[in-house]
Parts: sequence; C-alpha cells; structure tokens
Amino acid sequence: MIQVCSQCGTRWNVRDRQRVWCPRCRGTLLAPGSAAPAPEWGRRDAAPAQRRPTPGLPAGFKWVAVRPGPPPPPRRPRRDLGPTPRYSVIPRWGLVEHFDAPADEKPVRTGPSLTAVHTTLVATAAVLGAAAFVHLIRYVLLIVNRTVLLNPWVAGIATWGGVAVSVVALFTTVASLLLLIQWLVSRRAAAYAHHGHDDPRPAWMLRLCCLLPVVNLFWAPVFVLELAQVEGRQNWLRRPISVWWAVWVASTAVSLFSIATSFTTDPQGIADNTVTTIVAYLFAAGALLLALQVFLGFERQPVERPSKRWLMVTAPEQKQPPKDSSADQARAVEPEGQNPAA
Repeated sequence: MIQVCSQCGTRWNVRDRQRVWCPRCRGTLLAPGSAAPAPEWGRRDAAPAQRRPTPGLPAGFKWVAVRPGPPPPPRRPRRDLGPTPRYSVIPRWGLVEHFDAPADEKPVRTGPSLTAVHTTLVATAAVLGAAAFVHLIRYVLLIVNRTVLLNPWVAGIATWGGVAVSVVALFTTVASLLLLIQWLVSRRAAAYAHHGHDDPRPAWMLRLCCLLPVVNLFWAPVFVLELAQVEGRQNWLRRPISVWWAVWVASTAVSLFSIATSFTTDPQGIADNTVTTIVAYLFAAGALLLALQVFLGFERQPVERPSKRWLMVTAPEQKQPPKDSSADQARAVEPEGQNPAA
C-alpha cells in the first residue's frame, strides 16, 4: 500500500498499515490511491524545510525575550530556622475564647434536690411509724402493769425509749418541713420566671406563713394550689392536694389533743394519752406520705415542659346533602327490568 506526501511528494510504502505523517518533512500523507501532487508543489514546499539557521547567530545559541530595564534583584537566601521545636508536655498557650451567656438565658433553679427531699420525707415517715410502734409497746406494758409489776429496767426502757423516739421524730419532722418550704419557694420562683414575671408573693411571706403552726394549715395548701394553677396542673393535682390538706388538718388536731392530755397523772389518763399519741403519729406519717405524693406529682414533670400540648387536627369533613329519592323515582319513567316503549 503506497501513500504520497502532500508536501514533498515522496511515495512511501506503508505496507498494510495506513500512516498520517511523512517521515521526512512531517507533512500529511495522502490516502492510498490519491494522485501525487505536482513536482513544482513538492519542490516549493520542500525548500523551506531545507533552510538553515541565521548565519549571524552562532551554533548552540538562540534568541531569548527578556523584559526591559535592569535585572531583578537577587532573592534573599533563606535563613536557617534551626532545629524543630519539641515540647516535653502539651503546650497550653493559644487563643482563649470567652463565651458570654445569652441575655435570654433561663434562670437556674435553686433549692433542695429531688433525692434529698425524697430521702428526708421517707426517713421521717419511717421514724414516725417507729414512734407509733414504740408507744404501742408502751401501751401493752401499761395493760400488763395493771396486774403484774414490771421490771424497773423494762419500765425505764419503755419510758425513755418513747421519749427518745419522740425527740428524733420531732427533729426529722422539722427538717422535712424546712426542706418542703425551700422547695416550694424555689419551685414557685422557677414557675413564674418561666412565664416571664416574678412571684407575686415574696419569699419571706411564703416561709413565715408555712412555719407558723396554725397559720400554715390555711396558707401552705393555698400556695401549693397557686403553684399548680401557674403550671397548669390543677386538674391532676387538685385531688391529691385536697386529700393531703384534710389529713394534715386532722393530724394537727389529734396532735394538739395529745399534747393537751399528756399532763394527766392517773393510770387511765396515761393509757388514753398513749393511744391518742399512737393515732397522732400515724396521722402524721400519713400526712407526710401524702405530701410526698404531691411533691412527686410536681417533680414528675419539669417546669420547662408544660402539661398543655398543641396537637394538629384535620379539618372536619363536610357532609354532603342527602340525595332526594323522590326526584330519582320521578325520573324513572319505565319500571325496572322492562325495556322502554318504542
């Protein structure tokens, strides 16, 4: 297979493989079977390929374009940076970022923790139950002492044991009362702050009205009901608060009656007072457990998560008017099952 160069006109035997460029002048090879170019065309194109470099430029040199003006200044030698620094410990230097608290940050709730209040109330209820049990044993010993003379050690233990457990019950009850008052103050402050305003009742008023022995029977439940209303939980907590209030009033009445009859000296009066004391301790333990139930009713849900939840509901479907059956019957001219008349 012969291919002819389009520039120099050389005929090349490319055998069975078609080529593109001429090995001599790098011209384009024509397709096999094309006519050869005219000789003068080949000689005219071959002449520029045989030109030599300009005689004025020595061999091995070429023209290089440079910018006008003085040569650029030499580059400064790179100074030695020294050895790579190594640290025996992690370096603590660097930029320190200070983040300011946002202005609308919610106030941190203060007050006793859930664990402290729960543990104190349970422990106080257990001590009150133990005091009732000790006085029950004392009442049994009083019945036995009517016919049998008791050992002085047994009588002393029964007498002073009841006094000791009563003192412990008194201190634990006061501790529980103080914790509940502090929790009520902090919970009311957090609830009102969540709604964007302060508690209308000052803290000193809450503490004073809850500490006074008879005044607290009327004001403490009112404060708790106000807290439930602010948090929107009066529907769920109204009944537990009412039951706790009633038991607390009954416990206070029985306790006052027990204290009033504790100065008697006759045996029957002492026995009756012991029974009254047992009932008073049981009522006090019940009132404390009901107060724990009210406390857990508030603490089961944080102040930041209100009970009211908005749910998405679909629009009610519009009922279509019922079809008038009499009009349909009026349209039916022919009876069913029969062809219309011709």
